[in-house]
Amino acid sequence: MKIVGRMLLALMLLPMLAMAREVPLQDFFKDAEFTAVSLSPDGKHIAVSVPQADRTVLAVLRVSDQGVVGKWDFGPDRHFRQVTWANNERLLFFVAFKTGKFDFETAKGDLYASNIDGTKRIDIPNGNFYSFVDLTPEDPSTILVQRSIESAYLFKLNVYTGKTTTVASAPVEQGSFLVDHDRNPRFVDGAMNDGRNVTYRRDGEKWTLVHESERNGATYEPLGFAGDNKNVYMAKGVEGKPQSIVLLNMDTRVETEVSTNGTVDPSRLLWSSDRKTLLAVQYEDGVPYWDIVAPEHPEAKVYAGLIKAFPNKAVAFLRPSDDGRYLALAAYSDVAPSEIYLFDRENGKAKFLASSMDWIKPEEMSPMKPVQVRTRDGLVIHGYLTLPKGSSGKNLPLIINPHGGPHGPRDEWGFNPEVQLFANRGYAVLQMNYRGSGGYGNAFEGKGYRKWGTTMQDDLTDSVRWAIGEGIADANRVCIYGASYGGYAALMSVVREPDLYKCTVGYVGVYDLDAQRDADFMAHESGRNYLKDAYPLEKSERMAQSPAYGVERIKTPIMLVHGEKDVRVPIKNMHFLIDQLAKVGKKPEEVIVEKKEAHGFRDLENQVSLYTKMLAFFDKYIGPKPATAAISQ
Repeated sequence: MKIVGRMLLALMLLPMLAMAREVPLQDFFKDAEFTAVSLSPDGKHIAVSVPQADRTVLAVLRVSDQGVVGKWDFGPDRHFRQVTWANNERLLFFVAFKTGKFDFETAKGDLYASNIDGTKRIDIPNGNFYSFVDLTPEDPSTILVQRSIESAYLFKLNVYTGKTTTVASAPVEQGSFLVDHDRNPRFVDGAMNDGRNVTYRRDGEKWTLVHESERNGATYEPLGFAGDNKNVYMAKGVEGKPQSIVLLNMDTRVETEVSTNGTVDPSRLLWSSDRKTLLAVQYEDGVPYWDIVAPEHPEAKVYAGLIKAFPNKAVAFLRPSDDGRYLALAAYSDVAPSEIYLFDRENGKAKFLASSMDWIKPEEMSPMKPVQVRTRDGLVIHGYLTLPKGSSGKNLPLIINPHGGPHGPRDEWGFNPEVQLFANRGYAVLQMNYRGSGGYGNAFEGKGYRKWGTTMQDDLTDSVRWAIGEGIADANRVCIYGASYGGYAALMSVVREPDLYKCTVGYVGVYDLDAQRDADFMAHESGRNYLKDAYPLEKSERMAQSPAYGVERIKTPIMLVHGEKDVRVPIKNMHFLIDQLAKVGKKPEEVIVEKKEAHGFRDLENQVSLYTKMLAFFDKYIGPKPATAAISQ
């Protein structure tokens, strides 16, 4: 009897053990402990950017005891970007203006310099036009910066006084310089306002054009010089295909291939501490991996060992100390937010410095699996499928979640709070890098130009049908949700495929292509030229590719979300869509407008309220929630 009783008890416990804890919603959206970390040249201090609701603050900490040395806070809507160590006592940083979660900065921001204890801070005149080119260790009081106004200019900037000295200029409207190890400008590459890509090489005092292509054509970008100052590493994309890394001999013009993937562009480069050897190239092809290209270099051997020390995680390396002793890295995965470590080559030990979201328990999160889909016209697109932890992986309610952008950004493998929330509540989530996404070569990105409402939508449709065909998704329980361009895709999908989806959520979405002519980026010539390339040329085509003009086809319940202060996608998009729906006797089931929010909600209370309502909306149409997500602890 005792044996039978134990068996019955064990059987009763099995369902409880299978149940996943419903993680509190706010845990997914609380501000991370940091968003960026950089190491001082001597390895003794770190600069940490810390998000706090409506702003980002910056702090410098001692590595030895994590003590605060200095702290900066520029107030609401101000965020620190590109924090750079000019020398061991002096920091440079941009303070940018940003009003929404999904927004980009409306400008690069003001450039400041400060000692690490907060003293001797200066606002550098015209600093919002500068970007960093290279440090000048031979003169720690200066740094090389660049700016583009009709032409590209290279300056030497004094980091204590803010004064600049012109070093060179080049005929590129939006250009970036590459200097050799003697700080001589040797290349400039970039874009013209009409979208052409150009690369120039400097011979003496003369610039010679060595590459030119249309916006989505071939690429030829200088990356850095080898130690001899004659061989230069280049990123080369033939006919817009994914870039390979080649080593160009400046004397003979002979190129030697160093690294290639074939599917994606390189995402990160790893240099030796003296910046004279390219050690490794990272690719985001499914799960990120490093291609070690200088395996015999002593530093490369150390990096290879560190990569192996973090199994099932991706590793991103920060700039090391100048002497190569201290190597800083960020380790992360699909189920674990980023953690920062400092490795001391002298004693062979790694020191934990910080965790971005230490309240997240990886064992409670859901794995993200790379997938690929062949579309109806034969194109192979890549993406990620996240299945609820503990589920069978079959016949699940599915949320397809197209990313914003659309041109340039892409979905990547890593911890995504929004996706993890949906999976924790029992939903499978599919994120596809449809044509037009970045990272797969210029030509792939160009395939989406003027195709927002046609083949880009077909890619999403084909992905859903793939998930249904594989038995992953229940054909009667599919919704689509996205933000920004993703909001556009969510509404355009239910216009084109009214019977495929059971609900749709548009968050700060574009619903009338011509309404975007009031967006903030239209103040710049490059922004206007971008729309000329990305949008259909004819008014009739733009209307045909705008969800607001296809509302008569929509059968699906709609939820709309917008911030009243949005300048990236003006709220007139949403109002026009609602008006158009009313004309055919329809209306959204739910409309959420926050007066103080912009392009994506930032306030934690507003986010919790939004996602609570969004989950209820999904539950209503593609639920009920499975038992595996029903228990709380």
